[in-house]
Amino acid sequence: MIEEKLALLNISLPTPPRPAGSYVPVVRTGNLVFVSGQIPVRDGKVEFHGKVPTNISIEVAQQAAKLCIINVLAQLKAELGTLDKISRIVRVSGFVNSAQDFVEQPKIINAASDLLFEIFGKKGKHSRIAVGVASLPLNSTVEIDLVAEVS
Repeated sequence: MIEEKLALLNISLPTPPRPAGSYVPVVRTGNLVFVSGQIPVRDGKVEFHGKVPTNISIEVAQQAAKLCIINVLAQLKAELGTLDKISRIVRVSGFVNSAQDFVEQPKIINAASDLLFEIFGKKGKHSRIAVGVASLPLNSTVEIDLVAEVS
C-alpha cells in the first residue's frame, strides 16, 4: 500500500494546490493520467523562490523538488481516490529556475526522481527531462509535471 509507504517516510499529502491559471490539475485519458505542473506550494504559499544557485542552493532546491512531487501525489490521490491505482510512473518533467550559466538541473530533479523510486519501488522508475528555464510562475524555484499509468 502506497499510503503505508508514505507514512513510513513521514510524508503526509496536503490538500492539492488549486490551479494558478486556466487549466485543470489532472487529465485522465485511457490508462494515462497527466498531472499539470506543480510548484513548491505549502499551505497556499510558494515556499521556495528564486534562481539556482543565485538565490537558492542546490540542496534547498532539492527540497523544493520533493515538495513539488508531494503536490503531484496529492493531485493524483484527489483524482484517483488512492495512489494504489498507479501501475507505473511514466514520465517526469522538471523545470528549474536557473541562473544563465547553471548546468546542474539534473541534481535537483534527482531528488524528485529518488523520492518516487523510494515510494513506488520498481513502478517509480520513469523517463525524465530536467531543464533550466529563465523563470517560473510566481518565481518558483522548481516546477514538475508527471505522467502516470493507472490500472
